[in-house]
Amino acid sequence: MGRIDRRDALRNMAAGAAAAGGLGIAADALRAQEWEDPCNLGWNGSEFVLPDLPYAYDALEPHYDAETVTLHHDKHHAGYVAGANAALTALAAIRAGDRPASEIKHWERELAFHGSGHVLHTLFWLGMTPGGSAPTAELVRAIDASFGSVEACRQQLTAATVAVEASGWGILGYFPMTDTLMILQAEKHQDLAVQGVIPLMVIDVWEHAYYLKYKNARADFVAAWWNIANWEYASQRYASVRKA
Repeated sequence: MGRIDRRDALRNMAAGAAAAGGLGIAADALRAQEWEDPCNLGWNGSEFVLPDLPYAYDALEPHYDAETVTLHHDKHHAGYVAGANAALTALAAIRAGDRPASEIKHWERELAFHGSGHVLHTLFWLGMTPGGSAPTAELVRAIDASFGSVEACRQQLTAATVAVEASGWGILGYFPMTDTLMILQAEKHQDLAVQGVIPLMVIDVWEHAYYLKYKNARADFVAAWWNIANWEYASQRYASVRKA
């Protein structure tokens, strides 16, 4: 796949944020926050890249098994990276007149699906850590203001995630318009969004995320996931996006 011009890539990512159904996903990746190496969000300045895991494949055992982590990261996530880059390349070719404009609808959909899948997966990996971690006092105050308590937030996010129809995600996000936190479901990667909500913590409940170990017991996977939830990372994201 040929590399694309940075200006074209940035233009496509901005368009992709809207096509991705909001959540601030593509725009958030594009900003390459000062609190984090841009490559950790899966963008190297000219194309999407698959970030290395921030831990060993077996580091999340016994809650998240090494076989699933390996396949999930190296195959499924890699596929979203390839799909997102293919969409960026195709849209650049359409603008250059090398592909017909009639293909725009298809490739915008591809960008929304694969681009959102890539960014959510990147946040998913960063949102886990061996042994789990605790939220900062700043994030706890925000959670208390929005949900009443950390436990109430956890229970609502758990219920929303388990109840996702078919394949999708549970998302804890920050909504700058109201300066509050919000819990959302995402079907596929990009549907059922509230425009402008920035994900802080995400839980993947596509079957490929848990089926090898948990079979059809999605609720058991989500319950186990909390043992490795990286609240510290969610706290860093919250502090950063609130300043932006």
